[in-house]
Amino acid sequence: MSTWTRTGPVVVEVDGRAENLRVVDYAAAEALRRGAELVLVAPYSAHSSFSPMTLGYTPKPPAELADATLRAAAAHVRHRDGYALQLAAVAGEGSRTRVLAHAARNARMLIVGRSRGRGPQQLLNTHTNLTLASRAGCPVVVVPASWKPSLQDRKVAVGIDGTALSSEALEFAFGTAAGREAELVVVHAGLPAEHAWNDDDPEHTWISRADHLLSETLAPWASRFPEVRVTRFLSSRQPAAALVQESGDVGLVVVGSHGSPLPIDPVARRSVAAMTCPVAIVPHHRPTVEHELQQCGDHVVPTS
Repeated sequence: MSTWTRTGPVVVEVDGRAENLRVVDYAAAEALRRGAELVLVAPYSAHSSFSPMTLGYTPKPPAELADATLRAAAAHVRHRDGYALQLAAVAGEGSRTRVLAHAARNARMLIVGRSRGRGPQQLLNTHTNLTLASRAGCPVVVVPASWKPSLQDRKVAVGIDGTALSSEALEFAFGTAAGREAELVVVHAGLPAEHAWNDDDPEHTWISRADHLLSETLAPWASRFPEVRVTRFLSSRQPAAALVQESGDVGLVVVGSHGSPLPIDPVARRSVAAMTCPVAIVPHHRPTVEHELQQCGDHVVPTS
């Protein structure tokens, strides 16, 4: 059994867009549910992107803009949740991936938004978030811009393949379901239908083997989290397609991912790009990132 449970803060990216406040709301709800500190993080570049052709325009320094963004997000959280939540804010100079990975080095989870972009831009965003998940060393939750609280948040789905890649994802999924008092749907998919329904040898069909695999895999977690009601879902669809289908009826989908930037896991990639609900990417191995996480020029912004 893995040891994925952490006691650090919930870290959320703040970027100043109005739709990003939904991501902040999601993170605040997670922090309250888990009794954790919420850390707002705003990455910024030291180089301003203003155009010198604009007469009379004096841009604010990027660090000042990041501070203002954090103060606005902190005020939003205080207005919504009062002082029930321990809150901190940090502006970090550097690339988005490096700043967020540095901020999340001791976090129990990192929460980022998924933009509404399509085509190449969406593929780029997906790749960036998967790379971030491999470097952060903690689960990364990608929240769609369209997310709103709903009754579906009381239902969590997790995809497993019977390998060690699923172990951390299962622990995170069971822990999340327990915290939400939610039902957990365990999805196992991937074999063509003609093999799944082979009646010639019922003792060794894919269905019976998969059910046996699920029983063995889930037993230690069901014992550890007896309060979580588990539903098994076996599908002949490809894993990503089965999870995307399931995402329409749940509040969170949990997927395991390789703990290194390359190769990008195809199931995690499609899940992040196509899910209609938040997706938690749980890396299998904690990557060695110390050499990439040098000083990011962080400075703390007062939140009250």
